[in-house]
Amino acid sequence: MKFTDGFWQIRPGVEVLYAQEAYDIERSHDGAALQITAPTKAIGTRGDTLNRPVLTVSIHSPLPDVIGVTIEHHQGGRPPLGFSLPGATSGHAKVDLDELEGTLTSGSLTLRATRGAPWSLSFESEGRVLTSSGHRSVGYAGLQRDAQVDPGVVGPPRSGMALPLAENYLHEQLSLDVGEVIYGLGERFGPLVKNGQTVDVWNADGGTSSEQAYKNVPFYLSSRGYGVLVDNAGHVSFEVGSEAVERVQFSVPGERLTYYVIGGGSPEAVLERYTQLVGRPAKVPAWSYGLWLSTSFTTDYEESTVNEFIDAMTERELPLSVFHFDCFWMREFNWSDFTWDARTFPEPERMLARLHEKDLRVSVWINPYIGQRSHLFAEAKERGFLVRKPNGDVWQWDKWQAGMALVDFTNREATAWYQDKLRGLIEQGVDCFKTDFGERIPVDVVYADGSDPVGMHNYYTQLYNEAVFEVLEEARGEGDAVLFARSATVGGQRLPVHWGGDSTSSYVSMAETLRGGLSLALSGFGFWSHDIGGFEGMPDAGVFKRWVAFGLLSSHSRLHGSSSYRVPWVFDEADGLDESDPQSAVSVLRSFTHLKLQLMPYLYAAGLDAHERGIPIMRAMALAFPDDPSCAYLERQYLLGEHLLVAPVFSADGEVEFYLPAGRWTSLLDGSTVDGGAWRRERHGFDSLPLYVREGAVIARHDRVDRPDHDYLDGAVLSAYPSAVETTTRVTVRTPGGASAAFDVSWDADEVTATGPNDTPWSLEVAGTRVAASGGAARIAR
Repeated sequence: MKFTDGFWQIRPGVEVLYAQEAYDIERSHDGAALQITAPTKAIGTRGDTLNRPVLTVSIHSPLPDVIGVTIEHHQGGRPPLGFSLPGATSGHAKVDLDELEGTLTSGSLTLRATRGAPWSLSFESEGRVLTSSGHRSVGYAGLQRDAQVDPGVVGPPRSGMALPLAENYLHEQLSLDVGEVIYGLGERFGPLVKNGQTVDVWNADGGTSSEQAYKNVPFYLSSRGYGVLVDNAGHVSFEVGSEAVERVQFSVPGERLTYYVIGGGSPEAVLERYTQLVGRPAKVPAWSYGLWLSTSFTTDYEESTVNEFIDAMTERELPLSVFHFDCFWMREFNWSDFTWDARTFPEPERMLARLHEKDLRVSVWINPYIGQRSHLFAEAKERGFLVRKPNGDVWQWDKWQAGMALVDFTNREATAWYQDKLRGLIEQGVDCFKTDFGERIPVDVVYADGSDPVGMHNYYTQLYNEAVFEVLEEARGEGDAVLFARSATVGGQRLPVHWGGDSTSSYVSMAETLRGGLSLALSGFGFWSHDIGGFEGMPDAGVFKRWVAFGLLSSHSRLHGSSSYRVPWVFDEADGLDESDPQSAVSVLRSFTHLKLQLMPYLYAAGLDAHERGIPIMRAMALAFPDDPSCAYLERQYLLGEHLLVAPVFSADGEVEFYLPAGRWTSLLDGSTVDGGAWRRERHGFDSLPLYVREGAVIARHDRVDRPDHDYLDGAVLSAYPSAVETTTRVTVRTPGGASAAFDVSWDADEVTATGPNDTPWSLEVAGTRVAASGGAARIAR
């Protein structure tokens, strides 16, 4: 939100009071924090203290290398809804005061507050200023009714979920250095680099082709090795070098603003520290990495249709892991009543048992809304389980489901009631849930626990997904629970997996989908998926096949659409292409599904890394190569795990341009090698794309292509890509069953050797030559 009119003036209808000086700096009562009184005028005489608003700034540390700043005007009101910070503890701060300044040091991060005028806070690490808050950075803005700040609402005005402007806002501005680049702020489908953008953190169902986002996260990551989290679950507005071009401004309505500066030094280290604070992703089951097939949204289907698709996939050697039933497994106008439509699924328990006999997991679509026609509506209304208007009526509207209402997850009894419905589905044989929606949350309502409805607009999805995930963990056990969720905020990363929402079926939408996924990954989310082929419309065969390669080289892979089936032979029939042709949709899907299954030991390890360290499986080039300035703006390629570079093809002619950082790179598909440090342009058939392994990597693979969940140690293949430097690399292969084994791979100018367990079969592979281990060792001449 912009408050100024150019560099010098304030916009009409806006009054801003700025923190002008640190009038006094004191220790807190427990000695672990700083408190600063910041008048909105530099105090020259005692008279200047009268009729003078002040801002109170409190500084503390919840973790090493994390410093929190709270700015308050009036302290008598209820604080805004913030986020759960499961990693926060105390005892990390060292506070020092002298005549000139006050400092608070936590780990390698120091906040320095200068006494007197002008106002000055700086955040420093190892003698270097990371960012700072200077003159006219901290402000308290009052808006008149005719304030010319923005069109008058935040969010989509036609959705009924827009937010009117507040009377007062607090803002902070942190400095941007020359060449500094900002990432994150959730799953945003515009440019990956946020510099120059205005970003409103306000969840909306806006598709992938707009400035709106399903997953808004008020956290940004700087190329200078720090991150910033604004601890406000409601509306946060960011101006990333778009109002004051030398600064990132963030503002919130009301009387209190809290933010955390997170150090670390490298982008990966910052994400590790950030996810330690807000929570890391749960471990996801190995079976979830396999291919998911959906009924699609508005298509006609019944059990015979489902079996026809599944059997046809099996006949074509297209291994499936999960079958998903979208909305119409329930009767129309009844969503969500958790009851199978008896007209098409008269015996759901037996049907689900038959699907399990085919070695499939089953996912079903749900949402947090209850249509008026549903038999659950009257019960939920009577028991007070639905969100209400201020006059006591149940909040309802007719968009999506006629007369639908919203389950109040702030009511513990309502949450338990909703969860019991899910337990019934699990007893029937359902394995996981697609938790759709959660963005269309009104603000003119009252919650059972008195929660601020503005804060709950974004935070509602967290309560919704937590309720569902809790039931899955209860039924399946820790590590075997998985969602397929669309909406999220801070904390959502703890509840994987999320998918990218409603894209269109085009190359352009495929590219914007990738931007959204990389932006979300830079916001602390470790797992992510998207609709292969796009959701809206029917993709042509080329788009579908290119999206297949991209989709199978993502953490999770789902075939799903809106009004058309997404089975591959549909596209081959339309094109008149024989399915045995390597360029056919069937062959392309088989090729990349098999490739992903072969990579499961490597991908599963990357998923455990996301769970244990908070480093995402799909990594933006800027995250993986922070010291290479050519990677700063790259948004059409990524690393899958630590070592595989993927450049999806976004063109009908198969031409793709991408960048390889310095070093020797080897194509995983054909074994060719190229030197990096330069841009490349290549042309690929549908059965190929740029997929390169970085020099010095050892990729754990397996030859099984029938399923993603098995004993990876039994037949593991260590594919080594030696560098010119003599070295030893340790690779640990971990299995879904919990077993693990370490392998040491060494090379010099003459040979590559590997040592590992001698009680299970494994092999070493170099440049297409494979040698089975004997006595726990293998050797290949270079």
